[in-house]
Amino acid sequence: MKFILEPGGCIAGEARVPGDKSMSHRSVMLGALADGTTRVRGFLEGEDALATLEAFRSMGVSIERGGAGEVTIHGVGLHGLEAPEAPLDLGNAGTGMRLLCGLMAGQPFDTRLTGDASLCSRPMGRVIDPLVLMGAAIDAREGGRPPLSITGGRPLHGIHYDLPMASAQVKSCVLLAGLYAEGRTSVTEPAPTRDHTERMLRGFGYPVEQENGVISLQGGGSLTAADIDVPADISSAAFFLVAASIAPGSDLLLSHVGINATRTGVLNILRLMGADITLLNEREVGGEPVADIRVRYAPLHGIDIPEDQVPLAIDEFPALFIAAACAEGRTVLRGAEELRVKESDRIAAMAEGLSTLGVANEVLEDGIVIDGGTLGGGEIRTHMDHRIAMAFAIAALRAEREIVVLDCDHVATSFPGFERLAGKLGLRIGARDD
Repeated sequence: MKFILEPGGCIAGEARVPGDKSMSHRSVMLGALADGTTRVRGFLEGEDALATLEAFRSMGVSIERGGAGEVTIHGVGLHGLEAPEAPLDLGNAGTGMRLLCGLMAGQPFDTRLTGDASLCSRPMGRVIDPLVLMGAAIDAREGGRPPLSITGGRPLHGIHYDLPMASAQVKSCVLLAGLYAEGRTSVTEPAPTRDHTERMLRGFGYPVEQENGVISLQGGGSLTAADIDVPADISSAAFFLVAASIAPGSDLLLSHVGINATRTGVLNILRLMGADITLLNEREVGGEPVADIRVRYAPLHGIDIPEDQVPLAIDEFPALFIAAACAEGRTVLRGAEELRVKESDRIAAMAEGLSTLGVANEVLEDGIVIDGGTLGGGEIRTHMDHRIAMAFAIAALRAEREIVVLDCDHVATSFPGFERLAGKLGLRIGARDD
């Protein structure tokens, strides 16, 4: 599928974007391993989260889907999973695979984790290394790439692990393995990252301690079922936050968006660039802070992005690169090495697309320099990355010519119905299967 985008337009109205992908993955995992029945509202019915759901079904967990975003999980307890009859296929879900690595390392049966071509090209060494230190046995292809074969029945022991770079997925993988480890497992972060795993573990009654950047838990406990209300995903909201910020005449209200402090880097960065963003009706739902977000057009200016904000906006940078391309002056990003190992090398992929549109940029080893200016048009390769596709879709609001975005099938992994909602709010978008 490709997106065909006519230039111009503005973004206006009110919308609620799909549920948070990070929380949707974790709600299924912890609900499946809890004692009792967990009910989830706001579950993201995108391909990534559904792949995680199907993985647990294949391990003997009864999971029912009700109305839109409603999921009921009949937990089997921390030690109640059954050996799957076939490899667990995570599709394009990098989060699902990295977190499942930690959980599967502690099971009494062998597991094989696989996925689509994109997922099987991504290095998993960052999660394999600490798990091996804990006693796990994991085989991978060259470069730590999937499929991953995890040997069951290996006793795990708690470790202290210093994360080489800030990564919520690596942190979560180690902590989830720690549920099955003898003794204490702890992780030190070089900078704060999203803390949904820690929050949700506590919500399921599992004690997690946090002090001076060290997160720790004791193995051998249990999880108790809980009801979860998943907020709208700020990573999905980010595309419309940027869209309304760059298109003159825009005025948009996004409802029930998660504003966890470990995820609000996109708001902080856009405000530093001059965006007009207001939080309304701030409240807490199920232990997670949420708000309605109003964003209106405002002229943006380039900035040096503070490095302490990078881990807080790591998934939102494709959208932020479009904001930088539309801003007056130069934007500099450093300290973002993790972008190299996402669904694509997002620094290289975004630089390629920006160059296609005529936006001057310079790729750095750990970031990029973008000189804001006029956006032309052209054909954009997404490298099978859903966030690259959506980022260049919103670029059309400021483009001078038509933009065609290729290979957009993967948008459904995180944002099913993106093109319909974008069109309703004012983006001049069409989709075509070729």
